[in-house]
Amino acid sequence: MIEVNKLQKYFGQSPAVDGVSFSVEPGEILGFLGPNGAGKSTTMKMITGFITPTEGTVSVCGCDIETDKLSAQRKIGYLPEGTPAYEEMTPRSFLGFIAEVRGYDKSQRVDRIAAVTETMGLEGVLDQRIETLSKGFKRRVGLAQAIIHDPKVLVLDEPTDGLDPNQKHQVREMIRGLSRDKIVIISTHILEEVTAVCTRAVILANGKIVSDCTPRELEEKSRYHQAVTLALESAEDMPALVEKIQNLDLVNAVEENELELLVIPEHKDGSLLPHISNLAREEGWQLAGLFQEKGRLDEVFRSITAEGSHAEH
Repeated sequence: MIEVNKLQKYFGQSPAVDGVSFSVEPGEILGFLGPNGAGKSTTMKMITGFITPTEGTVSVCGCDIETDKLSAQRKIGYLPEGTPAYEEMTPRSFLGFIAEVRGYDKSQRVDRIAAVTETMGLEGVLDQRIETLSKGFKRRVGLAQAIIHDPKVLVLDEPTDGLDPNQKHQVREMIRGLSRDKIVIISTHILEEVTAVCTRAVILANGKIVSDCTPRELEEKSRYHQAVTLALESAEDMPALVEKIQNLDLVNAVEENELELLVIPEHKDGSLLPHISNLAREEGWQLAGLFQEKGRLDEVFRSITAEGSHAEH
């Protein structure tokens, strides 16, 4: 378990992290979200013992990161932002070096390299120089060094930033697989990552936690949660449809967008979709599609982080 208590970090006069507290249990994938400069990376660097807090404490599986740093760091696998590695080395030599630093003897090193090579799918590039690898493979090498000692805690800073959609999918699948018996903390500014990977989302703004809930609860805060989109066959029906829909008691607003109508509900209780579906059937509307939204994270994220920054002023 990780326990973070009243963490503060000052650079100069203003706090980069300002009184952050939370705990994480095994099996959880905690997503750290926030605009640039919110304090995500600084918090992660304090959790891993990379920088010292101005105030507050971090305990990793019962070890205090300041008074028992080495014991805590033995339990942590860390992938810093940008996946730093020795570019002139090959993945095999780099992973061998990391395993040696982690205290494995020669035969153990061979076994650990084989295990992480298989987990991360690095067999084909083990003896290429790291500088020649694609971003996706460099990220896999970074993840491999983070898990080479089979840590209880994984701290990953922007693990899919800059990857193409296929690479993102592969890295997310790997993270999900690794999380079964580990605590995983991911910082990200990619909102889809939260719903794709995380079981919990903590949003930071101006160094403070402004939200801590599940991705589903985050979607439920959206004004578009359970809104209904109607995709129309032609635009000529639109005025009549808008008028009929606006007459429904359950409707808060109707937004028009080319051949789509977005109907925002008055109450987020799921009752809007069946009413609109029945109305469409009764009226014989020619629809290309009808679906219900879960909610829009970008809109929730903007409103929560804006509130967080207004609270400062």
